[in-house]
Amino acid sequence: MKRPFILLFMLVIGFSLSYGQQKKIITGADQTSLYLSYLKDKRIGMVVNNTSVIGKTSSVDSLHSLGINIVKIFGPEHGFRGNASAGIHVDDEVDAKTGIKVISLYGKESKPSPESLSDIDLMIFDIQDVGARFYTYTITLHKIMEACAENDKELLILDRPNPNGYLIDGPILDLNYKSGIGIHPVPIAHGMTVGEYAQMINGEGWLANGVKCKLKIIPVANYKHDMQYTLPIPPSPNLNTQQSILLYPSTCLFEGTVINLGRGTKFPFTVLGNPLLKDTYFFSFTPKSIKGMAETPLFQDVECYGLDLREYDIEKLIKTKKINLQWMIEFYKAYPDKAKFFDYTQSKEMGDINKLAGTALFKQQIIEGKSEAEIRKSWEPGLSQYKKMHKQYLLYK
Repeated sequence: MKRPFILLFMLVIGFSLSYGQQKKIITGADQTSLYLSYLKDKRIGMVVNNTSVIGKTSSVDSLHSLGINIVKIFGPEHGFRGNASAGIHVDDEVDAKTGIKVISLYGKESKPSPESLSDIDLMIFDIQDVGARFYTYTITLHKIMEACAENDKELLILDRPNPNGYLIDGPILDLNYKSGIGIHPVPIAHGMTVGEYAQMINGEGWLANGVKCKLKIIPVANYKHDMQYTLPIPPSPNLNTQQSILLYPSTCLFEGTVINLGRGTKFPFTVLGNPLLKDTYFFSFTPKSIKGMAETPLFQDVECYGLDLREYDIEKLIKTKKINLQWMIEFYKAYPDKAKFFDYTQSKEMGDINKLAGTALFKQQIIEGKSEAEIRKSWEPGLSQYKKMHKQYLLYK
């Protein structure tokens, strides 16, 4: 009598395992059969960095080897090959491997000039984003779209998953605090891929003079926003682990405080500390100058005391679907010299908390000792309106 039950149990388990198997996520770039023929006989410009790969090979190198006529490369922050420090200006150059001219979008200009686009038929944008407003690649995307629209060039986006795609949270950017780390009225974590974000920029009329960019998007295959996606390549020198990428929307806000968030270590965005917190915390680390990551970190060569989040259970954070605000509240309460907690002039690698948060209210709320619930309440109705608005631009519903 037990055998039929066991057989049925095994069939149910087998079906569940089969049903639960997730198809492999395939990036837009990896689906070459969908766009190679479209590139033939065109002069191509590529907006790329070290994350722009087909398989394990640079997309520039791959397409160049296939005979695609790449006439220019446009490199964002950290440079085309991804070896420049955060915030360091990058000069134009000729790529040593391919001989293709590289124009820096993080040097003399941040937007392609009409001259630099004059010999291009089609632009390609293929950069891995991490889903946070203060990560600069959506600003690069905006400027590329604007330049393409103004010069009648089409933009092909090879879409990639958002590793923080499950997360939509934070205050909406007040345009009075528009800056190099935020130019769109979106929350800190926007929950979109680059392709979706580009459709939103067009649809909401955010380009100068309301111009529209002609877009063609190669979507990610087998992808949904709530899927966990481990990036095969670090998107920038200071986001060098999956833990740092998933903590980034929460910990990057400390860039606007006197708390070192791991810059000057091999594990940035996963530790938090300050020299004055020795009596409060046991864990410590000492920031050092690291070329290509942080050359003059806050509290260089001084021991900092605080929290080690490298082993923090990231699943807890994902389940909340919220940015962690408790760490900011906790550190402000613990810091002895509260008048200097948000003094971002102490290091050139720090930023204005108002620009990072996108509002002056957040800083004031922390100073006044507001609860997390009170802070979150102030994000409405803007956050709910954004969630409703952005749905019309989604590719992965």
